[in-house]
Amino acid sequence: MRLKYYQVDAFSSRVFGGNPAGVCPLERWLPDEILQHIAAENNLSETAFFTRGPDTLSLRWFTPAMEVDLCGHATLAAAHVLFSELGHTESILRFETRSGLLTAIRRDDLIELDFPARLPITCAAPENLVKGLGLRPREVLKSRDYVAVFDSQAEVASLAPDMNLLAQLDCLGIIVTARGGDADFVSRFFAPRAGIPEDPVTGSSHSSLIPFWAERLGKSELFARQISRRGGEISCRHLGERVGIGGRAVVYSRGEIEVPV
Repeated sequence: MRLKYYQVDAFSSRVFGGNPAGVCPLERWLPDEILQHIAAENNLSETAFFTRGPDTLSLRWFTPAMEVDLCGHATLAAAHVLFSELGHTESILRFETRSGLLTAIRRDDLIELDFPARLPITCAAPENLVKGLGLRPREVLKSRDYVAVFDSQAEVASLAPDMNLLAQLDCLGIIVTARGGDADFVSRFFAPRAGIPEDPVTGSSHSSLIPFWAERLGKSELFARQISRRGGEISCRHLGERVGIGGRAVVYSRGEIEVPV
């Protein structure tokens, strides 16, 4: 079977920036084993698969190692493909996912994702978190992921984590964050248990970062940077129990993949 396939740089307006995601439109769902093999073969942090229904699309995300319950940059990438490559003319997309109904809205040159808010709760700092990061955070919280808060952007940028130690933690990933210089806040994201040592730009981590920083900074609209090597920009809105995660995307490649069925 031959399938359409796109590689999209998400949360960036230029190729070679942001976070690359695979996007694979499907006529029908293939066996999970095949989907996982495709994601592993792509060897990107996420590959998004979707099928079309009468009113909504069904969307799933796979890392090279596992299926995950929420992914921002691959949702943005899938929305960009639907808007720019597959002729979707309405300004809104509705996705049925493992995290419920998610929407993507085209706003001028941005696509804004409507995601659930995941406010992190203060917790004790696990020993492997501190040792794994190599620097004690000022504060540690947890939602789906651990959130380690540091005093400065420079501290966040300087971290060189021990991925073996971080992979032993009881979470999908580890978010490190601080107030930003030319942004309201900055972050990095490590998910070695999911086969992603460092994710270039992470939409789902902002489900926790947006309510956290909105509360700390006393504002509902924020601008964020993820300061990985590739880097990315995120326009953020705190909407109570939901968050708006906005960004740009650009297609890097278009093609076909061939899989056994």
